[in-house]
Amino acid sequence: MTEKIFFINLGLRIKELRVLKKMTQNDLATECNFENASMSRIEAGKTNMTLRSLLKICKALEINMMELFSNEK
Repeated sequence: MTEKIFFINLGLRIKELRVLKKMTQNDLATECNFENASMSRIEAGKTNMTLRSLLKICKALEINMMELFSNEK
């Protein structure tokens, strides 16, 4: 798996979990204290996030890091 594909898949997983939580992209960005454009780039797989950003996303989605990287529904 290339780095590009990894970030695209991670962004799609974040979006999937956000939608399951019935959150808008703006809701998640606000909870994480991110700019809306930053959240858009994250979900599109166009950015290499820090671990701190991933932790903020997990906290906002009320999941642990393992759930973020799991494909199980």
